[in-house]
Amino acid sequence: MAVEVLTTADGRAKTALSHQHAAAWFAARAAGTAPEIGAATPPLQPARPTKPELLSPRDVPRRRPGSPQGRIALLHAVAHIELNAVDLHWDIIARFAATPMPPGFYDDWVKAADEESKHFNLVCDCLEAMGSHYGALPAHAGMWRAAEDTAGDFMGRLAVVPMVLEARGLDVTPGMIEIFRQAGESDTVAALEVIYAEEVGHVAYGSKWFHFLCGRHDRDPKEIFHALVRRYFHSALKPPFNEEKRAEAGLPPDFYWPLAEETPRRERP
Repeated sequence: MAVEVLTTADGRAKTALSHQHAAAWFAARAAGTAPEIGAATPPLQPARPTKPELLSPRDVPRRRPGSPQGRIALLHAVAHIELNAVDLHWDIIARFAATPMPPGFYDDWVKAADEESKHFNLVCDCLEAMGSHYGALPAHAGMWRAAEDTAGDFMGRLAVVPMVLEARGLDVTPGMIEIFRQAGESDTVAALEVIYAEEVGHVAYGSKWFHFLCGRHDRDPKEIFHALVRRYFHSALKPPFNEEKRAEAGLPPDFYWPLAEETPRRERP
């Protein structure tokens, strides 16, 4: 199931298949069974449509979000992130299936992949309502780098993808919501608010299963998290941090502040 999603190129087709497989999984779970956790070989990179053109991060054009075209560019970048997230969550299921995990692990990541599929389609709908579409602009080619770097390290994948990259979404999404609110684009605001609420759960899944594996191997979660992020994440974490939502997702400040840029921490009043 996971590999079938990963090897489907078109975004709408990929997310339709993702929804279909998630529904099958949860229907079986509700009936008291579950599909067998088999073995499959996921591709090193997922299938992608011919558009958007994927560019080096430094070559992706910058646009001011205050203009309609700038807001389209911002939403296009969000759609690209969400499509990568669909693949990341199915990839973690397929890539690390040799490690025995409780059924709840699969429940969480199938649910996350299902929600990311919804997020991609919500953002695509907003783009199309604004007269654009996913693929109309170039996109960031480096989005899959974290998956490639951690392809052989289960705990590294959990540390870097949900606990760093998705946690970053908790930091920046409120600002994006405000940009579209000020522009009077209520449908986009509603879509981003759904994404914001559900991303907390995805970060929490990462934290939960990272701590589970640390406990299984009798390792200190904070120490291991710092070591793995320094190994696989190629820059410092960028404040300001959404400390409230990060805490809700199971990320205490002493996990991420030691990895931050050399920026003075603002004291609470």
